Formats: sequence, structure tokens, C-alpha cells
Amino acid sequence: MGIIEYEPIGVVHSPFKKPIGVPIQPKEAKGVKGIVEVFKKYEGGLEGIEGFSHITLIYHFHLCKERKIKVIPYMGDEPVGVFATRAPSRPNPIGISTVKLIERKGNILHVENIDIIDSTPLLDVKPYVPFFDDYMDVKIGWLEKRIHRLNKTRDDGRFI
Repeated sequence: MGIIEYEPIGVVHSPFKKPIGVPIQPKEAKGVKGIVEVFKKYEGGLEGIEGFSHITLIYHFHLCKERKIKVIPYMGDEPVGVFATRAPSRPNPIGISTVKLIERKGNILHVENIDIIDSTPLLDVKPYVPFFDDYMDVKIGWLEKRIHRLNKTRDDGRFI
């Protein structure tokens, strides 16, 4: 299989200018507002998005320079495989965040609960649909004993 390339469809604007102190998941970024600027040529693709309360943003971890197969995740103490984490230091540095959609004004999406660094390249936008995306019977692996750390854990710059 050959190289796969993507072109950004927009850019994320947030109050977080550096990858230090950023909440590591949208649930801990309650009330943090941001703007998702979809490039004008893709504006037509947003038609109907305002009917959804939440959207999933897929983006490129543009500040992450190192690719790793094992990492010590933010809420972990020991190295684990990168695919068992949401760490940005991965073979394909792709991130996902589900945020609250406040309003759409043309090609601009006003969002809340954003945990993304300012100027992050946007790759895609998808509507969040609980019927599709919310599972009740789940296991959370190594996080089971550490999930209580979420509200205290912030990006400490370890992946830049």
C-alpha cells in the first residue's frame, strides 16, 4: 500500500496557544469555547450540521514531531502501546474530539468543550449520533484504575 495524503478542510481556533495545560479530553474542557473555520470551498458540506448538538472533529496533531509505538500516556505510569491510548505521538498523528456545536455562521462553527490547540489543521467533521457512537457495555483497559485522574490531568508537553 502506498502513501495516503490528506488536505486540511479547515483550521481550529481555540484559547490554547501551546500544548501545555490543555485538558486532555473534551469532557474536561467544559465551557471552553472555540471556532472551527471550514475553508470556504467546503462550506456546502456543512449544510444540515446545525441540526446536531455535537460534532466530532478529526484533526492533525501538527505539533507532534515524534512518532512512537509505546508511550507513557497522560493518566498512565508505565509505557503501553500507542494504539491503546489517545496520545498524539502516533504513526499517523490523527486526533478526534467530540464537541458541542453552539451555532453555524456560514463556514464558521462555534463550538464548546474544545480540547484542541489553536491553529490545528482540520481533516474532517462528522455529526455525533449517540445511537451510532454510544456503547453501554464497555471495558476501558489500563484506564480502569486511572480514570479518576481525568479531571486533574492536563497536557504537560510530553509529546512535542
